[in-house]
Amino acid sequence: MSVDLKQFLTPEAVARISRLELAARNVVEGFLSGQHRSPYFGQSIEFAQHREYAPGDDVRRIDWKVWSKTDKYYIKQYEEETNLRTTLVVDVSESMQYGSGSVTKFDYACTVAAAVAYLLLRQQDAVSLLAFDDEVRGIAPSRSRQTHLGSILSVLVQESPTRKTNMFDILKYVANEKSQKGMVVLISDLFAPRDGVLKGLRLLRRRGHDVLVFHVLDDEELDFNFSGTTRFEGLEETGELVCDPRALRDGYLAAMQAYLAEIRRSCAGNVIDYQVLRTSEHIDAALRHYIKHRVGFRRAERA
Repeated sequence: MSVDLKQFLTPEAVARISRLELAARNVVEGFLSGQHRSPYFGQSIEFAQHREYAPGDDVRRIDWKVWSKTDKYYIKQYEEETNLRTTLVVDVSESMQYGSGSVTKFDYACTVAAAVAYLLLRQQDAVSLLAFDDEVRGIAPSRSRQTHLGSILSVLVQESPTRKTNMFDILKYVANEKSQKGMVVLISDLFAPRDGVLKGLRLLRRRGHDVLVFHVLDDEELDFNFSGTTRFEGLEETGELVCDPRALRDGYLAAMQAYLAEIRRSCAGNVIDYQVLRTSEHIDAALRHYIKHRVGFRRAERA
């Protein structure tokens, strides 16, 4: 039975859920329609097991031969979809408020999370969500029914980026809570002490999780195309600075590239998939990267 979210959320929050759900559906279905053949949709032909039918499951997957013998409904599961559990870990800290255009990093991260969740639930894979800043702010438990998308989005729309990031403690929490090996998708600007970020990601890998990082950044954070005397207001209690950004640009870009290279190098060394996402990019890029990663993950499992 689906939950009437209007009982728990403001009309504004319900409207935002609807917009997120519509955006997720449009991105995913548009992405799939543009593929000659999806990298893994519809290719799960190796039968693995049955599971009992649950409301919301695709009736086309019912095994009618089993029904004729048992008078009960069972769904066929295939090797590609069995036991896949994905946890979406979404940064809702204050630095995610930034956006040089109409879309903030937080808006973009929420849409990426919604699209990936929609993609997973469409495949009847189990997905959960954790929203965090310096502590856990919201959790949607692991479910595989398509109606679960509303629960996931309700967590995201109730959050407003206001506090600092405590990346290591959050990733440690995820590693301790998720005893069953699965996939962890981190969606964040990674503006946190890098030692904690890298230590937390390594911990997830040691616990046997497959890890995918979507590093969400604004164009100006990557390109620093400011001009004229500018006042920079720091988020997460970092103060402010008035300066001519042209004098800082070369040093800033060098520091940013060094940081990105360090993150990329560490992720590669720990078999963690890593992708920088600009908020100006279409979210197809995230879905394409996710699917490529998942296909590689499945091949590694079977090897």
